[in-house]
Amino acid sequence: MSSRKPSGRKNRLISAGRQTRWAPFWIIPKVFGVGRRVHPSALTRKKRRWRKSSIQRG
Repeated sequence: MSSRKPSGRKNRLISAGRQTRWAPFWIIPKVFGVGRRVHPSALTRKKRRWRKSSIQRG
């Protein structure tokens, strides 16, 4: 992809990158309880990888 992107595409990429981040660390004890050890990515709604699924590029 080119280094100079239109602002619309940049905004789409930024928001998609925000959706795939792990949940905050304080959510885990709140949801699962204090003693439970769960990875923060278990609570991420949208699991997207840049190779596996693409974003609209228009």
